[in-house]
Amino acid sequence: MAERILAIGDIHGCDIAFLALLKGLAIRRQDTVVILGDVVDRGPGSRQVIDRILQLQDECQLIFIQGNHEEMMLSGLTDEQMAQGWLLYGGQATLASYGGDRGLVPQTHIDLLKAGRSYWETDTEIFVHANLDPALPLDQQEVDRVRWTHLTGFELPHPSGKRVVCGHTPQRSGRPRVVPGWVCIDTFVCGGSWLTCLDVTTNEYCQSNLVGQLRFGRIDKK
Repeated sequence: MAERILAIGDIHGCDIAFLALLKGLAIRRQDTVVILGDVVDRGPGSRQVIDRILQLQDECQLIFIQGNHEEMMLSGLTDEQMAQGWLLYGGQATLASYGGDRGLVPQTHIDLLKAGRSYWETDTEIFVHANLDPALPLDQQEVDRVRWTHLTGFELPHPSGKRVVCGHTPQRSGRPRVVPGWVCIDTFVCGGSWLTCLDVTTNEYCQSNLVGQLRFGRIDKK
């Protein structure tokens, strides 16, 4: 069977949705799964989500991109002042999933978050958590841009002709947002909507919600 490249949008600790999504996708060893970041915070199961991502490393080719919430968590685990901001923006739920103690976060979880990439690219796509500047080479992108800057819909297509696949900007419609050269697949699962996985080869997507229901769709590639 052909290899699939599967991009998964912001999970935000929604473990039931994440587990249901993976079951619906029937991940195969030859698949490449791209986690676009913001796997933690807000939802109740950040620890469970990271446990499952670590298992995925043995089940497929895994690409993990660091989002702004991973950045906040890593800072909050070691810096008391930064911890206040992290807890305010969803970290309280994450900490609760580890028993309420920062010292109970396993080193394997910390190592995964630290190893997260800023971007990943193929011959046809660029994967990034939040945004990028098409005028700059990928290895010269500013961290604030790739992890924190929301999608406006007025971004220019990348000069390479590659489509940019991102998350971070919540689509409260529950559907992926497509603009020329870009697709955003943060579909606001932590707000009661849907978690999205996009097969970038077929443009078909699978979604799951907070009670594990699945639905399927397809986007038009612009």
